[in-house]
Order: sequence, then structure tokens, then C-alpha cells
Amino acid sequence: MQSRSGIRFAWALGAIAATVVCASAAAQDYPAKPVKMVVVAPAGGTADNVARNLATRLSQRIGQQVIVENRPSQSGIVGYEMVARAPADGYTLVMATGTLSTVQLLYKSVTFDAVKDFEPVSWVLTTPYVLVAHPSVPVDTFDALIAHAKANPGKLSYAGGTAGAQQHLAGELLKREKGIDMLYIGYKGSGPMLPDLLSGRLDVAIDNVLLMAQHVKSGKVRGLAVTGATRSPALPDLPTVAESGVPGFRVIGWFGVFAPAGTPQPIVTKLNSEIAAVMRMPEVAQPLLAQGAEPQSGPPDDLRKLLAQEIALWSKVIPEAGIKVE
Repeated sequence: MQSRSGIRFAWALGAIAATVVCASAAAQDYPAKPVKMVVVAPAGGTADNVARNLATRLSQRIGQQVIVENRPSQSGIVGYEMVARAPADGYTLVMATGTLSTVQLLYKSVTFDAVKDFEPVSWVLTTPYVLVAHPSVPVDTFDALIAHAKANPGKLSYAGGTAGAQQHLAGELLKREKGIDMLYIGYKGSGPMLPDLLSGRLDVAIDNVLLMAQHVKSGKVRGLAVTGATRSPALPDLPTVAESGVPGFRVIGWFGVFAPAGTPQPIVTKLNSEIAAVMRMPEVAQPLLAQGAEPQSGPPDDLRKLLAQEIALWSKVIPEAGIKVE
């Protein structure tokens, strides 16, 4: 006769097996309806462009439409909260930006945990930022900008993504490192910022090479330096900020797809495989590489490690630089 402990153990094994079978079946049937991809930035910006290009090709591969939904807000809080609370069934995803690594450091009112409430699916893209100035500003090099800013404290305006975004943090770090004072102007994303920059209503900006390279090449803005560890293939004549007198300076933009925590691993694996396949397509990868971006196509753990590294970096920089949003 089987003991009670043996019966309980058998029930536990049965429950685990049933869960595995159900998860596998869910993955085989997935997706059975359209998938929503939330973008935490406005339409027209880099995150939106990356998401829409990915969604178009991913829709073709999985046989269901991937619908992009913009939910812009400071540091993406609204979009992240929406996805964190969504059912963990693979039908609600978020195209996260580097703001996911900083939002809890900047806002006490955040109701989600960047690590515990999201399941990494796929790291999609990495891109450096570029520091640019409108031609009406009398500078054409990084050193000239620093000198002009020191001679005119508080008179130059600059923007960099939403408040607390990597672009903004890059600017605040630069101000601190070089002892300059520029007035930060907050926008809800790159899309709303661009018209003001191109018209001269905004003096300086730090934003993705993907977005800015065309405007630098056309002369609508002047490129001064890139924020990555190395020069960008898209703007090879521009030095890095580190080369220009700020040793060790490195700030990058990144984009990755996350699902709500608890999403079945077979579904995560399937999504990762399909997204990676899209990012390896020559027609996707080659234009991005030409623009200075780096497509990614690794396993979910690559994104998990990246998020941890970014949180560790900004956990030191934000308090040291005295950056506050709330």
C-alpha cells in the first residue's frame, strides 16, 4: 500500500508533468490570435521605428499580426506598467529601451520591478548616441561646444529623450564631467524633439545614431561626437566623447523585447527564435549595420545579463551625478 507521502509525491509529479504538457501545447498553438507589442516611446522615434520594422517581419513569420501600440510617458512608466500587469500568455510584449534599467532609480512611485516583473525574450539592437548641435550654434567640434557652454552658462538648451532616459543621463554625465551648464528640455521622445532641433528652437541634442545620422549627413545638424566606446561606421569622421577628453565615457542605447514574468518558457523560446531570425535577415541587418547599429540575435539570457549590467552602472552614476526626476 502506498504511503501518504508517496501519494503526495506522485500527485506533485503529475502536476508538474501536466504543467509541462500544457505549456508545450500552448507553445505549439501559439500564436492563435494577434500579438500586441507595446512601445514605451512616441511614434516617429527610434524605438518606434525598430518595433514597427520588427513587427512587420515577425507577423509574416508567426502567421499572426503583431500590432504596435505606442504608450509614451516619462521613462516609459505607463507602457511598462501595462505589460507588467498583462496576462503572461505571450500576447502582450514590450519593446523596452534603456529606460527599463533606470526607471526605478528615478521614480519612487513605480509599481513594477524591472527584473522580477518581466521575462526577457530577445535583445534586438544596440546603438550609440551622437551629440549634435543646430547650425545656428557657433560650434563645429566637441571642444568648441564645451568652450561655448562654459562662456554662456545656462544659455544653451539641450534634449535627450524623455527625462531619465539614457540620452538625458548621457547629457547630465557630460555636464558633470566637463563642468558645463546647459538647460535640459524634456520631451516625450525623439519624435516630438526632432522638429524643434531641426528648426533651431533647440540648440543641442543627444540621440540615437539611427535617427540622427541622416540629418548630420544632410547638414541639418552638426555632429560633434558619439557616445559609444568606438567610432560609429555611420559617422566615421566623428570622434567618441572619450577621445574628445572624457576618458571612459560610454553610453549606449539598447532595445529589447520583454514579456510579463511567468510567460511559459516554450513561448519565450519560440518568440526568441523568430525574432533572432528576423534580426539575422540580410535585408534587416545590413541597413542597420550601415547606420552604425548592432543587430542582436542571441538567447534570452543575453538580454537578462544586459539589463543587470545597466542597472549596476546607473545605480552608481545617477546618485553620484545627483540626477533627480521626481
